[in-house]
Amino acid sequence: MTAIRLDSVSKTYDGKYPAVNDVSLNVADGEFMVLLGPSGCGKTTLLRMIAGLEEVTAGDLWFGRTNGTELSPKDRGVALVFQNGALYPNRTARENIMFPLRMAGEEPAEASAKAAGLARILRIEGALDRLPRTLSGGQRQRVAIGRAIVRQPRIFLMDEPLSNLDATLRTELRQEIGAMARDLNVTTVYVTHDQIEALTLADRITVMRDGRIEDVGTPDEVFNDPATAFSAGFLGTPRINLMSAVVRVTAHHRVSLDFGDQSIPLPPIDRRSLILSSHDGAKVIVGARSDAFTVAAAGSGPGQLAGKLRTLEFHGNQWIAFVECGVEMLNPDLVGVIALPRTPKRLAFADGGPRTRHAAPHLSRLTSRLAGLRSKARTRLGRLDLSTEPEPTATATHRRADLVLEINPAAGLQTGSRVHLAVDTSRLHIFDESGHRVDRVTR
Repeated sequence: MTAIRLDSVSKTYDGKYPAVNDVSLNVADGEFMVLLGPSGCGKTTLLRMIAGLEEVTAGDLWFGRTNGTELSPKDRGVALVFQNGALYPNRTARENIMFPLRMAGEEPAEASAKAAGLARILRIEGALDRLPRTLSGGQRQRVAIGRAIVRQPRIFLMDEPLSNLDATLRTELRQEIGAMARDLNVTTVYVTHDQIEALTLADRITVMRDGRIEDVGTPDEVFNDPATAFSAGFLGTPRINLMSAVVRVTAHHRVSLDFGDQSIPLPPIDRRSLILSSHDGAKVIVGARSDAFTVAAAGSGPGQLAGKLRTLEFHGNQWIAFVECGVEMLNPDLVGVIALPRTPKRLAFADGGPRTRHAAPHLSRLTSRLAGLRSKARTRLGRLDLSTEPEPTATATHRRADLVLEINPAAGLQTGSRVHLAVDTSRLHIFDESGHRVDRVTR
C-alpha cells in the first residue's frame, strides 16, 4: 500500500489552457478517495497524472516518500480501470485477467489459478472462457477490474467505471467495488460525477470545479457541512436552495437575514450571529436543503417564510413542494465562478475569511490566472465582459424562483394555497458573495 500526496500540482495544455490548477491533496495509505465534480472539472486529468499518462506541468507528486513526478507509468505500481473496460477483444476473459501476470513472467498455471480466484470474487467464474463481445457490460467491467487488481497494485485508479451501465448494474457493482477495495486495503482513487457513488463508496470526497478543489471531507462533512456553495449545490437531491439575503443588525446586535419582504432571525448564541454582527448591510447567500423547512401555522414561531404553493411533485417515497416566496434564488453552478479582486469593499471576517485551505487559490495567483479565466468565463456566462470590472457571479438568478422542500402528504396542502414555513436555522449554511462559508470550515 502507498499514500499519495499532490503538492501544488498543475496541468496546462499548450502553455495557456489550464486543466488542473494548483491542487494539493493527501490520500492516506489504504484510503478510498473519490474525485467528484461536473464534466470538464479536471478530475480525470488529475487521475491520469497520478497514473503517469499525463505529465505534471508544475508541482510534485509523491508516492509515500518517493517523488513520483518523473516516474514512468510502469514504475508507479498503479492499476487503472477505464470507463469502457478496454479489454483485448481477441482474448477470453481468463486471458484478459491473466495478461499482466503473463507479462511479468508468471507461470501459466499459477496465473490461471489467480484469475479463477478473482473471478469467484467478482462473480464471473462462468464467463472466464468467453470473449468480451459475448459478455454483458457489467461482466466486461468486472473483467477489467480483475485484470487491474490481479497483480496486487499499490494504487488502484478508477475512471468512471460504472457510467456505461444501467442503474441496477451500477448499484450491484458499486457495492462489490466498495467491498473489494476495502478487503484488499489498497489505496484507491475513484473518479465520478455521480453523487450517489461518491457518498456510498468514499472514505473521503474531493469536490472539484474548474481545475481546482472546492472541498475535501468525509461524505457526511461535504454533505452536511459544505465549505462552499458549489459543493453544497452539487450534492443533494433535490438541489439545495440558495437564497440571496442581506445581513441586518439591530441596535442590540441581534442579527437577521433579510430576504426583501421577509426575514429570518439568527439565535444570539449562534456563532454566525457573532461573525455577522459587525457586517450590517453585507450581501450573503443562504443555503437550505429541502428538509430544513416545516409547514407550520402562521405566527407559530420566529423564523418563518410565507408563500404560495405553486406545484407538488410525487417522487415515490416523498412529496416535493415548490413554493413561491418572493425570494431571489441563485444558481449553485454560477456562484463564485470568477473570484477576481474587486474595488468595492467585500465581506471580510476577523478570523481571516471563510475559505478552507482547499477551497480557493491565493489571491496572489489570481492575476496570472486571469487570461485563462477570460475565455472560460465568456463561455460559461455568455455576455460577461471582462474588459470591465466583473459583477459578482452570485447575482445570476436561478431558472426557478421557488423554494423546494419535502412535505408530509398528510398536511393536506393544495396547489395555489398559501403556506407558512418554519425554518430550522441550525440547518442553514451561510456563504459570502463568492460562495465561501462565513463560518470557517476546518477539516
